[in-house]
Amino acid sequence: MKISVGPVLYYWPEDQLRAFYDEIAASAADIVYLGETVCSKRRSLNLSQWIELGRKLQDAGKEVVLSTLTLIEAASEQSAMRRICDDSPFLVEASEQGAIDYLAQAGKHFASGPSVNIYNPRSLQLLAKLGLKRWVFPLELSRKTLAAMQQERPDGVETEVFAWGRMPLAYAARCFTARAHDLPKDDCQLRCLDYSQGQVLRTREDEAFLCLNGIQTQSAKTCNLIGEVADMRELGVDVLRISPQPRHTGRIIQAFRAAIDDEPVPALEPMAAVGTCDGYWRGEAGMQ
Repeated sequence: MKISVGPVLYYWPEDQLRAFYDEIAASAADIVYLGETVCSKRRSLNLSQWIELGRKLQDAGKEVVLSTLTLIEAASEQSAMRRICDDSPFLVEASEQGAIDYLAQAGKHFASGPSVNIYNPRSLQLLAKLGLKRWVFPLELSRKTLAAMQQERPDGVETEVFAWGRMPLAYAARCFTARAHDLPKDDCQLRCLDYSQGQVLRTREDEAFLCLNGIQTQSAKTCNLIGEVADMRELGVDVLRISPQPRHTGRIIQAFRAAIDDEPVPALEPMAAVGTCDGYWRGEAGMQ
């Protein structure tokens, strides 16, 4: 089994991004996803800089994938998606159907991100005919569903499971971070820069419930499937995805590498911001 580092879902300044990927270059990760998937206003790095960074990670022995934006609302965003698909020297992770269509028409292989709804074997088989080489199992589905889909998985298609991180649950046209500061979306003043791991939303009982990250809504708790590594191996899962966070990502990668190698695993609960969950995997409420 391989370990991947998903795209950074938060708005980090350039120096933080570069320091993070320096750490990842020296880590036990096998695959690194780069690029902005949440908001087109987040421009700490442009496409040429992402590609330059990817080449450095390649030199460090990593497989590099360039991800596209998840919610495309403007012609400029569509043009940016097409530039990524046209110019990327790496495999592209399509985060929405438009990118899938564009890559398929160009005859290029691609990966699909967790926001692409592949809920049954027929969808998986159709996308494989269009050029799909790796898919990320949807976050809200259960182990039982994965087992059934793995039995009919097309040859040559890898399965990746989101194994650690705050789960991206939904995307909206409205920017929740701007709204929290009583700012319009078009004049958000890039307030996401103030929240390196999003804004936690709590219930009236003061329980961490959701996390606001610009137009993206995440789980407040961190999905943690490290206890399911052996089971996922038996199911034929190829890749375990670690979603970046500001601290401890390198240690989390090393813990998952230990689990894959059947070595003692450290407790990861202290490395999560407000606790962990695995409910979706067990077919229950995700926050359980």
